[in-house]
Amino acid sequence: MSNEIEFGDGAGEFGDAAEYAEFMELAEQEGFAPEEIEGELSAAGHGPLPVLAVVGRPNVGKSTLVNRILGRREAVVEDRPGVTRDRVTYEADWNGRRFKLVDTGGWEQDVLGIDAAVAAQAEFAIDAADAVVLVVDATVGATDTDEAVVKLLRRSGKPVVLCANKVDGPSGEADAAALWNLGLGEPHPVSALHGRGTGDLLDAVLDALPEAPAQTFGQGTGGPRRIALIGRPNVGKSSLLNKVAGEDRVVVDPLAGTTRDPVDELIELGGKTWKFVDTAGIRRRVHLQEGADYYASLRTAAAVEKAEVAVVLIDASESISVQDTRIISMAVDAGRAVVIAYNKWDQLDEERRFYLEREIEQDLVQVQWAPRVNVSAMTGRHVEKLVPAIETALAGWETRVPTGRLNSFLGELVAAHPHPIRGGKQPRILFGTQAGTRPPRFVLFASGFLEAGYRRFIERRLREEFGFEGTPIQVSVRVREKRRRK
Repeated sequence: MSNEIEFGDGAGEFGDAAEYAEFMELAEQEGFAPEEIEGELSAAGHGPLPVLAVVGRPNVGKSTLVNRILGRREAVVEDRPGVTRDRVTYEADWNGRRFKLVDTGGWEQDVLGIDAAVAAQAEFAIDAADAVVLVVDATVGATDTDEAVVKLLRRSGKPVVLCANKVDGPSGEADAAALWNLGLGEPHPVSALHGRGTGDLLDAVLDALPEAPAQTFGQGTGGPRRIALIGRPNVGKSSLLNKVAGEDRVVVDPLAGTTRDPVDELIELGGKTWKFVDTAGIRRRVHLQEGADYYASLRTAAAVEKAEVAVVLIDASESISVQDTRIISMAVDAGRAVVIAYNKWDQLDEERRFYLEREIEQDLVQVQWAPRVNVSAMTGRHVEKLVPAIETALAGWETRVPTGRLNSFLGELVAAHPHPIRGGKQPRILFGTQAGTRPPRFVLFASGFLEAGYRRFIERRLREEFGFEGTPIQVSVRVREKRRRK
């Protein structure tokens, strides 16, 4: 059990109260107000924000409501059904509580083609959400499609807040009251267009949403660690799962696309119990697929979000493709620890191994920090090396650097390698702290804008100094706008 504790609402992770007090004193000396520091660390230090999905049939005003909640015109709105198609995620705030807001396309039953794909995205949004706002047009009343959405929501088991939209005045209150018969509790009369009643709706939303989990260092999520096996179709994910399990747990076939639903299996490996998740292969142009393959790609994305480590399988007998790099980027963007497993190693000759090394140097230079394992799922060659690689990645994913040591490192770095002068000014890093782990998240406070190349240089040097093998690093910079007079 770690001795580190958290101070303040957004104070990040500090070893003790003295370290936190010293950090805040340093921040004030450099011209940052305490509330600025707290806000910045709160934004960077919390775990995943709770997710609110806005669903309903077409043209009931979902995107208009999203814009009203955001307080700006982000979602495209037009007075015809079917404008929104994909799931679009925004970050929202109400009464100091932050959450993710997901706008979806209109859900319809028994539809084909692109309408079926839109409905699938909406269903995926419901599965991934912590709570749901069901938007119903109060002027029309509950339709058969609305009742079908209600059945879908009941099966999901998610908390639901019912929004009776297009109630522009007291005369529409009776229309809203008629929606009690949907059985979802109190309908909240709202005019998304004019803002009437949205405050009461959002108060109800906050009651339904869980609090954003605070980041704590050195503590697991409880239960076996979750390992997602991801990659292109037919790279050997199911074969690898069967090999580590020691028996045929999942169907394996030379036909690409055999696996469609993520399959969870508890497996004893290296003296520990792990939860391995076999996923469907991620194809190119997911948005152009339909039917089972389309649903499979959505479920794979959800499995990566729920995992702690993504083991990316690459077919070593073939050239590394753009799709391989996209899949790795998906795991990195999701903030998962990453292990790269080059499968079918037994099929390589010396010439192919030479070219593979060149491809890795050229195409995977951005993830040189990821542990590499050369395996053969068919013969079981080096499969036992997966566990040390996964443990290394998890250790990096949960590593915390004490604030004092980090600032000593930053001071030496800036002195030896200052930021280039731009426009007659030379921005410099004043101080920094690690705001969270899993993955490691750093907040740097600077006197001016830091260029992207310099940020990458900082990340590279952080890895050289502190390790962080197998994990992405997130670095955000807070610029001091103007130094306050003392």
